[in-house]
This record gives sequence, C-alpha cells and structure tokens, in this order.
Amino acid sequence: MNAALLLADDHAERRRLGTMLRHGHFDVKAVSSVEGAAKALRRRPFAAVVVADLDGVAARDAVAVLRPCTDAPIIAVSRRADEWDMVPVLDAGADDYLAEPFGAEELLARMRAALRLFARATDEPPVVTDDFTVYVHDRRFVAADGSEVALTSTEWRILEVLLRHPGHLVSQAEVLRAVWGPDAIDKTQYLRVYMASIRRKVEPEPARPRYFVTAPGLGLKFVPSVLEVRGSAK
Repeated sequence: MNAALLLADDHAERRRLGTMLRHGHFDVKAVSSVEGAAKALRRRPFAAVVVADLDGVAARDAVAVLRPCTDAPIIAVSRRADEWDMVPVLDAGADDYLAEPFGAEELLARMRAALRLFARATDEPPVVTDDFTVYVHDRRFVAADGSEVALTSTEWRILEVLLRHPGHLVSQAEVLRAVWGPDAIDKTQYLRVYMASIRRKVEPEPARPRYFVTAPGLGLKFVPSVLEVRGSAK
C-alpha cells in the first residue's frame, strides 16, 4: 500500500481528502501545518504528497518548503477555480494542480499518473540539442552550461510524449490523454499553463520557442536544431 502525506489545516477538508485517498488504497498520514509536513517527510518516505488550501499560507509557499524534502509527486488541490492560480504553485515545484470541483476518481487518476513516472523503467539514450541534453530515464534536463533544470513530474510526462516523437506533430488530445488520461482530452488549458512553464525553464527565448512549438488548433512538436541520440546510428 502506497503511503500518502496529506497537508490541510481545515479539519473537514482533511477528512474529505483523506477519505478519497483511502478509497484509492493509500495509507494516509494527515497533518495540519507545513512544519508538520516537513517533519513527516524527514522521518519517512511517502509515495505522494497532497497539499490543500491553507489559511494564511499560500500554496506556492507550502510547496516551496516541501519540495526540497522529497522527490515524490506533490499535488496541490484548491477551492479556487482560476487556472492562473496554478502557475506560481507549479513554478514552486508542484507536479500537478487540481481545482474544485473534483471527485475522488479524478484526484486518484492524477495521483496514479504521477506515480507511473516513478515506476517506469526505460533504456532510452539521452537526447542532445544545441542548448540542452535530456536524460529522460533519469529525469535530468541539463543546459549547455552544465546546470540542471528542475522540472516537475507532470512537465516531464509532457516532455516525454514530445521527445519520443521528434519532428512530428502530436495532437493536444494525444498529449492530454497520455499525461492526464482519456477524461482530460478537452482540458486544453492544462497544456497552455504547463507549456508556458516548460518554455520559461528550457527555451533560450520563451516568447519565441525554438524547441517546443505549438501549431494552433493542431498540437505540439519537439523541433530540435540538432538531434543526436547517443548510441544510435547517425
């Protein structure tokens, strides 16, 4: 049974989310403060972390504290419906963001998708471009100057889909289905927000993307200027 850490300072919300997680066969450890969550992460490993709205503490700040404490997926859930609220939370290190209304099945599907990334084992060689090298299996994105770019697990899932089809257009529906499941194929706002975050992190000029481009109304494409797959024939 996977262990999940739940952070929510509202008792009713802890109970509601805890019930959802237990329905998905998670062993739930519920805490009411960021400090308590950080302490729990130092004491034992968790497969996933769920962060709910907190009084007086922005979700962005809570995630920023917890991200260095664990490699596990962090999923933020919020009563706010504004999709732009998710941007600072994702930038702080959350792997996914879920706004009300949502039910147990959607929350659990998001968690399963995040966990699949950690369970997947591949022998894919790195992808090399003029500006970065991507080690998909090890989840390492290394800039040309040797610095590593921090990406969330959801950002990695999106990049995996695109990197595995270099030079080919991948429809929005295909990406949404691969990352969030078949029920999310009309959630194009997810891709807008995540692709904006990815470009800010990896593109030389985020406003004029060179590698991860969008064909309006059609899909997304990875277009490397120089593509080399080490160990394969040139």
